[in-house]
Amino acid sequence: MTRKKWSAVAGGFCNLVRVEDWLASHAAAAIRRFQDTFSQCIKVRSQESGATEKNHANHSAQIGDNGSIRLLSTVNPLPFCFAILAVCLGSTAFAQSPMARPKAGPVTIMKSSEIKPGMKATAWTVFEGSVPEAVPIEIVGLWKNAWGPKQDIILGKMGGRAKITNVAGGMSGSPVYIDGKLVGAVALRLSVFSPDAVCGITPIELMTEINDFDKSRPTDAKVPGARGPRAGLQLPGEWAQRVLAASSAETAMGVPMLTPIETPLTLSGFNDITIREFGPLMRQMGVSPVQGGATGTALAAKPVAGWQTSLQPGEAIAGVLMSGDLSMTGLGTVSYNDGKRVLGFGHPFFNLGPVEMPMAKGEVLMTLGSAFQPNKIANTTDIVGALHQDRHSGIMGVLGDTAEMIPVSLDVRSFNAQGTVEKHKQFQFQAFVQQKWTPFLMMLALFNSVSGVNDFSEEVTYRFQGNVDFDGMPSLSLATMTAPSDLPVPAPMILAGWWGDKFSKLFGNSVKTPKLKRVKASVDLLPKRRIATVENAWIEQTEVQPGSEVSGKVFLRPYRGERVQRDFTFRLPASLPKGDHRLMLSDGETLNRMQMAAGSVNRYIELPQTVALLNQERSNTKLYVSVVESRPTVYADDKTMPSLPASVLNVMQSGQAQNRPFLTTGESAKEQLALPFDFVVNGSYNLKITVK
Repeated sequence: MTRKKWSAVAGGFCNLVRVEDWLASHAAAAIRRFQDTFSQCIKVRSQESGATEKNHANHSAQIGDNGSIRLLSTVNPLPFCFAILAVCLGSTAFAQSPMARPKAGPVTIMKSSEIKPGMKATAWTVFEGSVPEAVPIEIVGLWKNAWGPKQDIILGKMGGRAKITNVAGGMSGSPVYIDGKLVGAVALRLSVFSPDAVCGITPIELMTEINDFDKSRPTDAKVPGARGPRAGLQLPGEWAQRVLAASSAETAMGVPMLTPIETPLTLSGFNDITIREFGPLMRQMGVSPVQGGATGTALAAKPVAGWQTSLQPGEAIAGVLMSGDLSMTGLGTVSYNDGKRVLGFGHPFFNLGPVEMPMAKGEVLMTLGSAFQPNKIANTTDIVGALHQDRHSGIMGVLGDTAEMIPVSLDVRSFNAQGTVEKHKQFQFQAFVQQKWTPFLMMLALFNSVSGVNDFSEEVTYRFQGNVDFDGMPSLSLATMTAPSDLPVPAPMILAGWWGDKFSKLFGNSVKTPKLKRVKASVDLLPKRRIATVENAWIEQTEVQPGSEVSGKVFLRPYRGERVQRDFTFRLPASLPKGDHRLMLSDGETLNRMQMAAGSVNRYIELPQTVALLNQERSNTKLYVSVVESRPTVYADDKTMPSLPASVLNVMQSGQAQNRPFLTTGESAKEQLALPFDFVVNGSYNLKITVK
């Protein structure tokens, strides 16, 4: 090709190159580098072509004011093109070099009022491992009042790896910077199946409003059992009724377009049966249960050494609900760390308000991309502090602080038909302390520990015994047995619900929150369905004297077994008045019913009385023999006053003692004897006796 043709090709190519598009704000420095490089290319080519130094002087290039390149002399364009490529690539890399990884400490803040559409931002989050990566974000704009009055949300399109994974669970709290200034935290996602990774960014000024001294409790906290059926409630006002009825019939079309990113609730040590049974309730609270792992300080509630340098912006942060052999943690990302105080999530964890929850580091194994439910799969590592606030715009914790947890020990033993222990498992874990969550965690742990045993089947009976030690109060001791029934609910769920209900009564006390030192429980798995119903009974004499002995027999019909006979003997009370009375042989539930109802009537029962009331519960593995008189009984809190004189009852009912509510019945059942069995006892039988 002639020199003239080369000149035409090079000139046409160079005129298409726009340096300003590639060099951004560093165009001037890049242009100078380009001129030097281009001159060297011409000089080399001139020497190769045998050109004189004089001809070389005429070989030059001009860069116009608009940034275009024009060749002023004829040269071979090949080295020239390579020079352009090298300069442009180098200058582009220089212009687009990301900001340095953020570190703990003071940072300049950019307010949401300064945000403009088209701005280029950078978010930091962990995709795998523990080191955050930069994610480019293009600002779409400011969505006014999108999250409430005077609560604007910044919309952005995520690029880089986030474009593949989409806005994933666990990215909540990923800090976003523009020109090195902290703008906010990735916290919300827009739509589900959108091809664009569109995120909502909580402005940092909303997150910094979280106050360590704020003790107010949100009314919409996400706790187990918080949402129940409301359509049938009777409320004053026609419109209130309509709103409740409509909300109860809410469909998927009513789901808001902008929603908080689901928090991955990582469960370690839990089997798939547990996740299947409890998963829907967890998702209702805005968390997505995923199976994961936990390492590091499994049982240590105190921060590990080196906590001072933990939880840098962009790293994974976890709130710990359970730790140990059973672990449950909610994963998010650190938004800000001033060296002591840490902000994260950009949206609520459970919106509990003031909390005392262990705060831990996390290690991300992978980020699972999905258009429907992308999530980070992670392990929780070391506890490094405590969360103190769980608010609408994020969570706040303090490095080095300690949040107390409840140590729990649970033994599970499996027996064979000969009564020998075949398997024995021990579980040690600690549970988060909170009015609604602690009962749920106790229930969850018991169900998981029992249903995870290989001997779990429909024909297994569960014998349970538990002890709860308090700080400054007598211990609580409970025992029960649960056998399979015809109900469409597995026996472990019934047993776990019974156990969780005891903690609900403790933590639901209106006067004082209990302080638990430790919880210890054991469950024995016994072969066969062990349940029997009271079928018949008789006594040797129906006419008796006060203080005399009464002997008799009681017959029970077990499930798929021969009738069981048991002899009994007891002595009547010497003060039993003459006349006709009833001898009642019953299960524990019959005698517990009125006493438990009396305890629930008084909303302001003291905590020691609640413990005493629970300790008085009769076991369901015993048959109770009681003498029933036709005299009233008063049940007040944890007290039972049988055979109350009419004058005393009249005084109590006249209003002089109405400061504390109580229940009354027309009869008094005085327990005389308890016959133990190794199965669940159901039903009752009554015999008539006459006292001469």
